[in-house]
Amino acid sequence: MTDTRESDLLATIPDGLLIGGRWRPAAAGGTLTVADPSTGATIRTIADAGVEDGAAALDAAVDAAAEWAATPARARGEILRRAFDLLQERREDFALLMTLEMGKPLAEARGEVTYGGEFLRWFSEEAVRVTGRYGPNPEGTGRIIVSQHPVGPCFLITPWNFPLAMATRKIAPALAAGCTVVVKPAALTPLTTLYFAQLLQDAGLPDGVVNVITTSSSGAVSGPIIADPRLRKLSFTGSTPVGQRLLEQAARGVLRTSMELGGNAPFVVFEDADLDKAVEGALAAKFRNIGQACTAANRFIVHGSIADEFARRVTAAVNGFVIGRGTEEGVTIGPLVDDKAVAKAEALVQDAVSRGARLATGGSRVDGPGTFFEPTVLTGVAPGSDILREEIFGPVLAIATFDTEDEAVALANDTEYGLVSYVYTESLSRGQRMIDRLETGMMGLNVGVVSNAAAPFGGWKMSGLGREGGAEGIHEYLQTKYTLTPA
Repeated sequence: MTDTRESDLLATIPDGLLIGGRWRPAAAGGTLTVADPSTGATIRTIADAGVEDGAAALDAAVDAAAEWAATPARARGEILRRAFDLLQERREDFALLMTLEMGKPLAEARGEVTYGGEFLRWFSEEAVRVTGRYGPNPEGTGRIIVSQHPVGPCFLITPWNFPLAMATRKIAPALAAGCTVVVKPAALTPLTTLYFAQLLQDAGLPDGVVNVITTSSSGAVSGPIIADPRLRKLSFTGSTPVGQRLLEQAARGVLRTSMELGGNAPFVVFEDADLDKAVEGALAAKFRNIGQACTAANRFIVHGSIADEFARRVTAAVNGFVIGRGTEEGVTIGPLVDDKAVAKAEALVQDAVSRGARLATGGSRVDGPGTFFEPTVLTGVAPGSDILREEIFGPVLAIATFDTEDEAVALANDTEYGLVSYVYTESLSRGQRMIDRLETGMMGLNVGVVSNAAAPFGGWKMSGLGREGGAEGIHEYLQTKYTLTPA
């Protein structure tokens, strides 16, 4: 059951599709339900878009594209800034909504509001900083003009684990660059995106610039949108296998793509590390968002001389965590998003134990209601264990050991993924070597959380293409034109 405040908030969330500035039901009348993972109870029923709705959303984005591209950058930036201000006013409502539909503790949801809002503020400022260049060609026979232009209508597919921040991280740079968008949020957590789209309307965004379609048939609805020759950009955050399929589809139209895909982050602790800082960073890197983050530390690679002490300290901290519904006071570990996530965590732990790992704490699902899994620490994880190869996406901290720096680097790089890495050492020279040697697009050096709106977020290898955030983020939505004029 929900309390009055929760019921009142849920009643204000739009239940339709936003197409051309109008909230409307699905053309075929379909609906989908959104559940609270801490209880399993349905909290909202919303429109379930079909292929016809996807086409209508793209039509609206195309119709609005020319006028929005011609809107002065300052005007676009001011709308984003108004959206930022409105988000601050409504931050408690957004935090509660994310806790209800995704399960994260309310304190973490508030942190996501802060983080997600920063993309609105950052790109409101970046909108007016898109520049080109002008100068003579080397032969002296002409003048070179290089200018930047909106890439065109974009299709943005966001994941369930950070329903506000992943929306703002894509929508804000697209709007700042002058692009219109169709947004498809994850079916598990669509309410935050619907509420945010309503906020953009309140901020004065013109009709058709942002269109939102919620659907339980992602592939069927997305396929025709991606195949439409009017679409010019695809951005996706999610698993690598799905990203690969989308890239294949996008190749037919030679679409610009941004792909933020899977991760398998190593967390390397050297013998000279400040253990207090390393434990603090480990808890943040592993258990933030209940471990359901692409940046979550997946493999803890700890020097053999300090592994026992590191394990003792993190286990003591984990034993102090409180499991429960995210709205409850003092809760630090909420539910996983669904039963599949619980089953995966359970299977990975069982495989590691069967290969010789020791269970220091946790390791089991929690009896319902809700999809809870105990925060877990595993030590002595053997090479070849599934938990060292697969992205956990759950509250399981798995420790393996090393003896030499070269061994640590080899273990850290032994993955097809390359999103983020974490290194703890008090040696400046070793830290610099790790920056050079670890094959990841991001790195935290004596830091357990790296995400920042002002920094380029993205990975190497199978972890994706392109960058979100930072000065680089807006360029993902721009295309370059070179013009030559006579001298």
